[in-house]
Amino acid sequence: MYVYLLTILCVMGIAIGQILFKVSANSMNKTGSFFAIETLAVFFATMVLYGITSIGWVLILRKAELGKVYPFMALAFIVVPLASRFFFGERFAPGYFVGTALIMSGIVVTVAASR
Repeated sequence: MYVYLLTILCVMGIAIGQILFKVSANSMNKTGSFFAIETLAVFFATMVLYGITSIGWVLILRKAELGKVYPFMALAFIVVPLASRFFFGERFAPGYFVGTALIMSGIVVTVAASR
């Protein structure tokens, strides 16, 4: 059971990393340079987070089958747009909610079928 909890933590790490990549891009737009301290600091933090998340993923795969835990990565397709709405004020097309429901259904079916 703890493997699934760690998997969710990895998904959250990936989602946070995507938000930080956007923060990095916004910083680059503001400063005009990838090499500005502010931009590099956020980018570096993102890469560290991705590194930690990757190590966590490898540890998860030591205990779980890839086919059983990988479907959870699709949760990032839900978390990232929601976070983009919250942090950046981005808007969704109505189809987003249909797609989200389909992703959640797919995760449930995939996980249930793999037990």
